[in-house]
Amino acid sequence: MAYNYKKTAAKGRSKRKKSTGKIVGWSLAFILAVFCITAIAMWKKISDNKLPNFRHETVIYVHPETTADEVYSDLIKHAGVLRPRSLDRAFRDKKVPEYLKPGKYLIKPEYTSVYVARMLNNCWQTPAQLTLSGTMRLKSQIAGKISSQILIDSAEVMQVLSSEKILSAYGYTPENVFSLFIPDTYEMYWTATMKDVLAKQKQANDNFWNEERLSKAKALGLSRDEVSVIASIVNSETNYVPEMPMVAGVYLNRMKKGMKLQADPTIAFCFDYEPRRILLRHLEVESPYNTYKYEGLPPGPICVPSKASLDAVLNPQGDYLYFCANSNMDGTHLFAKDFSTHAKNAKAFQDELSRRRNAPIDLLSAGPGVEESIVSEGVIESNEQSSSN
Repeated sequence: MAYNYKKTAAKGRSKRKKSTGKIVGWSLAFILAVFCITAIAMWKKISDNKLPNFRHETVIYVHPETTADEVYSDLIKHAGVLRPRSLDRAFRDKKVPEYLKPGKYLIKPEYTSVYVARMLNNCWQTPAQLTLSGTMRLKSQIAGKISSQILIDSAEVMQVLSSEKILSAYGYTPENVFSLFIPDTYEMYWTATMKDVLAKQKQANDNFWNEERLSKAKALGLSRDEVSVIASIVNSETNYVPEMPMVAGVYLNRMKKGMKLQADPTIAFCFDYEPRRILLRHLEVESPYNTYKYEGLPPGPICVPSKASLDAVLNPQGDYLYFCANSNMDGTHLFAKDFSTHAKNAKAFQDELSRRRNAPIDLLSAGPGVEESIVSEGVIESNEQSSSN
């Protein structure tokens, strides 16, 4: 039987073609797979590192006990995350659960997932605003203002404000620490420590006491601390800035004449400002802050004085010795150079107060000067009358 060489050769060529086709096919499939994997990897890298991933600007607060999962949930909820998987990858790749730092973080729409992860890990915070203003008559009020705006606990603030050792490093004591604070708005990190706050206040205080103000204090024969003490009384007497220089003038004039200050707010300070009115029985309190008993200035300020009250003491006006609340109850005062005029003014206020007696009035907060006296220096009708400047 004759062997068909042609037919055998054709079959061989056919097998080789099929084998080559399979190799090419598998090669193309492999190349395509590699391309897809590479493309996906590149897309993930671009998505995570280059492309913005947030719809909304938002602020995230990370407390010491906050977890990465909680931060992730907050971002999903408030920042309008475009690609949650991208953010999840960035959190895992950058080990956010391990390196997450407390802080206040501003998330902007143009931020990428990786940038936010690195921000959280490296504590790239957005500064916070610490505003110290308004009523600061008690250390607890200062503590409340600070702890409500930055991470510090109010108990820690109270502890620091009562610490001789800590305050001495800044040149102050628990007794005169009110003088350290300069009411204003300050830029600080949300995670700032109480030492950071004190350092910021010391800097602001030194900046406030420039050469011009120091020269004015020296001309008046006053130290910085003494100016602050008088300013704190002025600040407690009135919130009406145009009157402050005259109120300051009254106290400075009384000091020059050796008269007791007889400032009602110093009595209120002895009782942590609890009395709604200062009565005769309150004047008997035994305290170096009782300016009805003791001449001169009290040992320290009775509140945090405002800049306006400090400048009022440095720029006093008038030769008055007395003042009392205006009988029109608008928060202003009537000033007098002699006691007889003052007594008339006080009586007018007393009469108006009696007329309104049935109406509840919070005399320590109803307006500047309303808490003041209606009788003075022996002009007393009964033990339930209030005191008077």
